[in-house]
Formats: sequence, C-alpha cells, structure tokens
Amino acid sequence: MTHQAWPWPAGAATGIGSLPGTDIAEAQRIVLGELPALPHPAELPARGPGADLIGRTAGLLVELPVELYAARWRIAPRPGRDLRRARDLMERDLDQLAEQAEEYAGPVKVQVGGPFTLAAALELPIGGRLLGDPGAVRDLAGSLAEGVREHVAAVTRRLPRASVLLQLDEPSLPTVLAGRVPTESGFGTHRAVESGAAAALLRTVVEAAGVPTVVHCCAPDVPLELIRSAGAVGVALDLSLVTDLDPLGEAIDAGLGLLAGAAPTRPPSPGRAPTSAEVADRVRQLWDRLGFPRRRLAEQVVVTPACGLAGAPPQYARAVLTACRDAGRRLAED
Repeated sequence: MTHQAWPWPAGAATGIGSLPGTDIAEAQRIVLGELPALPHPAELPARGPGADLIGRTAGLLVELPVELYAARWRIAPRPGRDLRRARDLMERDLDQLAEQAEEYAGPVKVQVGGPFTLAAALELPIGGRLLGDPGAVRDLAGSLAEGVREHVAAVTRRLPRASVLLQLDEPSLPTVLAGRVPTESGFGTHRAVESGAAAALLRTVVEAAGVPTVVHCCAPDVPLELIRSAGAVGVALDLSLVTDLDPLGEAIDAGLGLLAGAAPTRPPSPGRAPTSAEVADRVRQLWDRLGFPRRRLAEQVVVTPACGLAGAPPQYARAVLTACRDAGRRLAED
C-alpha cells in the first residue's frame, strides 16, 4: 500500500456524534475537551424531533421539504414548522460549535445521515418508504448531495482555520442491500438495491461534499468494498460486530482508514467505563490479528465508541470519550 496522508492526526480519537441530555453548550464543551484531536458537533436526539438523525439530515435537503406525520418524517408539499425546527436546531448547534471552537485549527468531523438510511426512513407523501421508488431515491441522493455541500460550506465559514471531515451515517445500508427493509404492511420487504447502484449514489454525495468522507455503520455485515468504491477514505464500525476479518483486512490493505468502535456504548454489568488500556488493547489485538505492522496503526486508525452515546448515562458517556482519547494516545506511543 502506498503511504498516504490521513485527514486526522496520528493517535486521534473521536465520537460517533450523539450524546445524552439536552444542553448543547455543555455537550459541545465535553466534546471539545475530551476529543481535542478530532472533535465534532454534538448531537442531542433527546431534544426531540429535528434533533434526531433523520430529522437533522432531512433539514439539509435542498428543494425536498419534509414534515412529521404520525411521528414519522415524510416528504411534504411545502416547507413548514417541523422543517423550520430541524433547521433552527442545526443552526444553533453550529453557532455553539463556532463560539466554543473559534480558534480551532485542526480537523473537525461533521455527521449527516447517508442516502440509504434516509431512503429507508423517509415516507412518500402517499405513504410507503421512499426506498420503494428508485427514481425518488435518486432524487433524494441528489438533494442530499447539494445539502451536504452547503452544510460543509457553512461549517467551513464558521471555523475558517479547521479542515472538515464528513461522516455519513448509514446504519440501514446492510439491510437495504440485503432486501430486508419491511414494506408499509409489514408483510413484505423492499427489493434489494444492487451494490453497484448503491455505490454510485453514495459516490454522488461523497463527491459533492468535496472533503474526505468516512461512512459509519454500526450494524453487522458492513459492505466495506462498496464503501471504498464510493470514494470514502474510511469506515466507522463497531468492532464487536466484526465476525469475518478477511474483508476488513483487504479494505485496510487497500488504503481504507478505520474508525474503530472499541468502547461499549452502555456500561457493562459492573457499571464502570472501560479504561484507556482496555480500549487500546482491543484495537491492538484486532490490528495484530489482521497482521499489519504496528507502525501503521496509530496513523490509519481512529479510536471511537462502538456507536452513538445518546442512550448512555451522562457520566459514562464522558468517561468513554476520555478512555478513547487516552487509548489513541497510547497507540501513538507504541
């Protein structure tokens, strides 16, 4: 593999995005304090609709307004109150990030939902998921690509000295590819999306962003080759769900960066957070099993929690971020 410059410093750690609670100023302070090498805007889904992954991302769509209907997001005839709320929350979050990280000059990671997770969640105006209409999925990807481009530009304006790294959250991608997304009735499933077509639509968003992009998927069967062929520089996954090491080894060998989800999102039975030594060991053991030289580890891998921390107790969430940060430093010292 040719040597490449990664869009993060060696020994970096970051969060997946979500945290518990509703106080954005406090959450952003925690992220900047605990994850100084690769911070991100804090996401607080507990604030309600519009602060969730789907609502947040749907608020970025261009010329494709959304609204809430029976507690689900659907395409709307015109922009309304629900969309305004989602956009206001995002605006407030970015203002908070800018205020606290004004002088920050390193990489910053921003998270948005990916096109397939969005297509599997958003409803058409007449009912049924967008995923059931291939033309609508293409339109959605185009709208998201434009929205992501504008979002990246908005972050860059607010943090002019920082460099942006985009994270596309695609938890539904494996079920979309496997044809396991249920239809409205619950009796059937939507037809599987062919992987070449999926890669092409994902690439549309990656290329429009114009910044290095990682795809996050904390589900089993992450399609690593598809993610790499879509132009992503890295993949974020939950290490506890990796059952077959060969595809991961091949992807890393081919130059894909790894955001290694190595710390559980909920406290295991004794209730304590893992130590940084335990988190570092977990990453090291995987790397050694893959057979790669240790000198590449701290450069190619970023330490993260297994997934978002929205459901974790606040003290535990903070302790996990600290453990990830210190684990990254340990790996850099190896």
